[in-house]
Amino acid sequence: MEKVKVHKLKELPATAICGNDISSSVLYVSALAIAYAGQYAWVTLLIVAAVLFLFRKIYGEVVGALPLNGGAYNALLNTTSKSVASLAASLTLLSYMATAVISANEAMHYLHHLIESLPVIIATIILLGIFAGLTIMGITESAKIAVGIFIFHLTSLIVLAASLGYYLMTHGLNQFWENWNMPLEGSITTAIFFGFAASMLGISGFESSANFVEEQADGVFPKTLRNMWVVVSIINPLMAFLALAVVPIQEVKEVYSTTLLSHMGELSAGEWLAFIISVDAVLVLSGAVLTSYVGVSGLLERMTLDRILPQFFLKKNKRGSSYRIILMFFILSVSVLLITKGEVKLLAGVYTISFLSVMALFGLGNIFLKIKRAKLPRPEKAGWISVFIAIGAVLVALTGNLLMKPEKGLPKNSTVFLQYFIPAMVIVFFMLKRTAILKILLNIISAIFDPIRRFVLGVNKKIEKTIDEINSQEFVFFTKDDSIETLNKVMLYIKENEHTNKLKIVTVLDEDEEISEQFKKDLDVLDREYPEIKIEFITMKGEFGPELVKKLSQKWNIPINFMFIGSPGDRFPYRIEELGGVRLII
Repeated sequence: MEKVKVHKLKELPATAICGNDISSSVLYVSALAIAYAGQYAWVTLLIVAAVLFLFRKIYGEVVGALPLNGGAYNALLNTTSKSVASLAASLTLLSYMATAVISANEAMHYLHHLIESLPVIIATIILLGIFAGLTIMGITESAKIAVGIFIFHLTSLIVLAASLGYYLMTHGLNQFWENWNMPLEGSITTAIFFGFAASMLGISGFESSANFVEEQADGVFPKTLRNMWVVVSIINPLMAFLALAVVPIQEVKEVYSTTLLSHMGELSAGEWLAFIISVDAVLVLSGAVLTSYVGVSGLLERMTLDRILPQFFLKKNKRGSSYRIILMFFILSVSVLLITKGEVKLLAGVYTISFLSVMALFGLGNIFLKIKRAKLPRPEKAGWISVFIAIGAVLVALTGNLLMKPEKGLPKNSTVFLQYFIPAMVIVFFMLKRTAILKILLNIISAIFDPIRRFVLGVNKKIEKTIDEINSQEFVFFTKDDSIETLNKVMLYIKENEHTNKLKIVTVLDEDEEISEQFKKDLDVLDREYPEIKIEFITMKGEFGPELVKKLSQKWNIPINFMFIGSPGDRFPYRIEELGGVRLII
């Protein structure tokens, strides 16, 4: 089979893919922050920038230590269990689904303002289809489109800021001081609390870069985090401040909640700038749709490799794209759009809770990494205090969004979220426990249909065959004279997290090295303790490294992500990503 040549993304295209998502937030977050925090909106957005600065270190440490696709899922998979990791994956998937549908629909609403005859729902489906096609063509092709959108977006915002700056030089800051002196509906604390909770949506998309880190060139990932932070920290607070300087707060809330930036452009320079901002909104919100496709492709491919999703989704095209995953996500997004009948505000609760929960779980993954994988090399470390402050800030924002009063006629955020989250978790739970569920199903069928033995026997054989096929997958653990306690932890992990009845325990020795008698005795104890798992002990001469892992994977026909090692120390000569996906379980 011809090997697909993969071109790694450099700094600009990688930043553009995730940057379009996070920078598109400026189109709605200023008005949203003003609606809840009034004249203190720019303050809450500066607080959000400070929180995001802490998450730069958190993401840098986790992904630097485990540079594999999957984001929070990957972090928790390598530090906890598949069940906990799958929770993060389900929340991430829901977040991407909501991002794709909301961004595509909002983009078409902006276009509808320019072309009034445009059918919004049909146009939204077409837009989702276009970016599905671009993603199937390959991430390199997608990145070219993303870069163009990103540069146009930043240029438009610079022009808008310059135009507003000139406008204020000629008209003064009277409107800002009027807004500043307006009485609040509640206390300053309440305004900043709910304003901060709403403003945290301004950093949605920051987690996306971690979901396609394997497609980025070496050293690019931390640069994408820095670039996204700089963009959000400057643009969002600045636009909120400028909005307060030219538009009365009441008008922001009642008239310009969805078109604030284009109105600011019209005020400062006329209709031509309002038109450019509207075009920019269409493009950058479309870019956020692309971010969803790229991020979800990396996440679901990793989950499929770990057998949480059916292997059907692993099929790739000649360009190396997992087109079945992309098509499935497209169908899911369109179905959600049609179910909501274009009222995508119903997805706001899913979007908010999912995104903030993923951020909190990523912080949790950082804590587990520090505790359980302390010896694992990493390029940077986040301080304990900063990690707890960051997680606490996200939990405050999550609480604020749960306490917010919903818009008139809409259900609470938590209600809508559960309507999507529960089915997603049911599917993941079934995949994680499928052998146990199949066995229960087998017993039920036997009890009910014993009179029809021929039928029951036929079903029995099919289900037993399915269980045997699942359990026939061999796993490998590389060890170096580990203690019986360590080996027992390995067996417990495999028994609790993997569906298999075969395990190869492999020891790689130097030419003059021999295995100890005590280690052989420990293996005999292990074999008797776990009779349901067939243990094969293999010793070989040589050097453990990427070449040996790849060679054994091909020889035994065992995927590399089904091979395990304990956490390597500082003297380990290879980085974890050089081993090709070998998992850490101790």
